[in-house]
Amino acid sequence: MQRSDGMFASLAVRDFRYLWIGSLCSSFAMNIQLVARGYLIYEMTHSAGKLAWVTLAFMLPQALLSVVGGALADRLPKKALMIGAQSLNCAAAVLMAAIVFSGVVQFWHFIVLGIFNGILLALSMPSRQSIIPEVVGQARLTNAIALNAATMNLSRILGPALSGGLISLFHVEGEVPYIGVGIVYVIIALLYAGAAWTVRFVRVDGRTQRDATLGVWADIGEGFRYVRDSRLMLGLVIMGTFPMMFGMPMQNLMPAFSRSVLHGGPADLGLLMMSLGIGAIAGTLVLARAGDFARKGRALFVGCIVWAASIALFTFAESLVTAAIATAFAGIFGSSLMALNRTMMQLEAPVELRGRIMSFDQMAHGLMPVGILPIGFLSDVIGVQHALQVSAALLFALTGLAYWRLPEVWVFGGRSLRR
Repeated sequence: MQRSDGMFASLAVRDFRYLWIGSLCSSFAMNIQLVARGYLIYEMTHSAGKLAWVTLAFMLPQALLSVVGGALADRLPKKALMIGAQSLNCAAAVLMAAIVFSGVVQFWHFIVLGIFNGILLALSMPSRQSIIPEVVGQARLTNAIALNAATMNLSRILGPALSGGLISLFHVEGEVPYIGVGIVYVIIALLYAGAAWTVRFVRVDGRTQRDATLGVWADIGEGFRYVRDSRLMLGLVIMGTFPMMFGMPMQNLMPAFSRSVLHGGPADLGLLMMSLGIGAIAGTLVLARAGDFARKGRALFVGCIVWAASIALFTFAESLVTAAIATAFAGIFGSSLMALNRTMMQLEAPVELRGRIMSFDQMAHGLMPVGILPIGFLSDVIGVQHALQVSAALLFALTGLAYWRLPEVWVFGGRSLRR
């Protein structure tokens, strides 16, 4: 029998290794694209507002269509959904590379691509998440989800650096960087192709048992009813949503805070972002090392409280060192508690509903602008420092309210994994 402990225990499972490699490829593709897309759009339009519109085009489908992706995950082979989505992402990146190389690229191309990528992510991510317990089982589930989160955090640090380096290498001063961005899109296409290829070797089709007489919309309704009727699952969905809404504005407003409060330059902002990323990787690796520990519910609440405290400490920072320490702690607890919440949802969800349950987790990502946009607007009115203090206070208060109203989450040890 294979050991279930150790920071990288899940990688001992052959099928998870292929899933992990695929996740690594797709994570790098997404984060490389963020920089290439943003840089070219700004060079073309000189408008920060248009960058926001492209981000919204990518995130909105996740809020609207994730439940459809969850229903598909529970009625179709998950492998086929994952391979199909990554193959279509690859084709879209090839098309975008051709458009960029030709020099006829326009802003609306990025809007269409953002919507397309967002739809594919919404329809495939529930399958990518819900297939994990079928591959690794209960003992390694926390470890596997944490390693996936660590992979995403690593790609957030290295992906933009790789993308920016390639663009700079082929950039000619005073010209729009079509060549460099086009090359980046070719690499993105190769990464998506690699993600689709590796999933082919996973020896599970991810097909679950469900009532074959139900249609997609009936499946979606069944998922909503289950969450409504289960106090524990409702609590986990809530604990996965409001922290995303009020914990993430810190990252989005960090450039403004660095400039207006710390009076820093690009190097200072880079240090803060690096501290956040390193903290996020460290937090998920610690969670991976902890494995299938007891009292997950208590850890979830404590993580939220410390996350809120870290954001508050950040707002009162008067030096770059203090701010970097605060961002590192925010990265540690923000990233690890989101991975922990995802694990608890997987453990509690009935196998025939697992895809639909994980769609609520994906929906929470799509709802981030619901918190980020008001806090961003508030920062223009009362200043970024005070706006982030409001964000931290809301995260703290909502965590306290959830503790009071949803004690089922606090006492949950996370060892049920229904079959």
